[in-house]
Amino acid sequence: MTTAVGTTGRVHSWDLSTGVDGPGTRFVLFLSGCPLRCLYCSNPDTWHMRDGRAMTVDETVAEIERYADFLIAAGGGVTLTGGEPLLQPAFTAEVLHRCRALGLHTALDTSGYLGARASDALLADTSLVLLDIKSFDAPTYRELTGAALPPTLTFATRLARLGIPTRIRYVLVPGWTDDEAAVDGLAAFVAGLSNVEQVDVLPFHKLGAPKYDKLGIPFPLRDTPVPDPELTRRVREQFRSHGLTAH
Repeated sequence: MTTAVGTTGRVHSWDLSTGVDGPGTRFVLFLSGCPLRCLYCSNPDTWHMRDGRAMTVDETVAEIERYADFLIAAGGGVTLTGGEPLLQPAFTAEVLHRCRALGLHTALDTSGYLGARASDALLADTSLVLLDIKSFDAPTYRELTGAALPPTLTFATRLARLGIPTRIRYVLVPGWTDDEAAVDGLAAFVAGLSNVEQVDVLPFHKLGAPKYDKLGIPFPLRDTPVPDPELTRRVREQFRSHGLTAH
């Protein structure tokens, strides 16, 4: 892959995390810009590319390289998230490629809505895809995200065809994504994909609410309860009943 000189992206921030954004300790790069407006989004400050900092690939990789030896020793790597990394596919592709050249495990956290923008070369440099499937019910998906479901399912099928290791992320929101039939439908779909390592059922939380307050915009699910442990267990068991590993 030939790296273009001076490719620039819009970067919101970065952080180090363990056990949340892929295996081991991760350098998590948050890119700015997202085409979705998920009602439960915990990072509304990443919605607009204009709010990000302009950084070249060289500048970004130089920051990552400072931690490379530590990340490798910790069994971790680099995760690109956002926002939506595939809104900036050229920048994302080059960062992933450079990270792989450093011997780092790479992960792409995406809704899959812009999956058509991910080239085969970009995916070949991706060790793991964290695919967020917001709902398996098309009308609910539209109401929950403001976008259509089919592009994500098409991307999921493509990942399976290419054999790209994938983890499915499913945010459990009472009254929105807890419908038994919809969960069973998604579980059956995912069970048919040979590349899925596990399903992460993520209980809805309100930790991002202060960001909405700071931005002066309403948090749509402020009054929605978080799921109780029994509901979370039920949904995880639904995935397991289809032969999937669910956490």
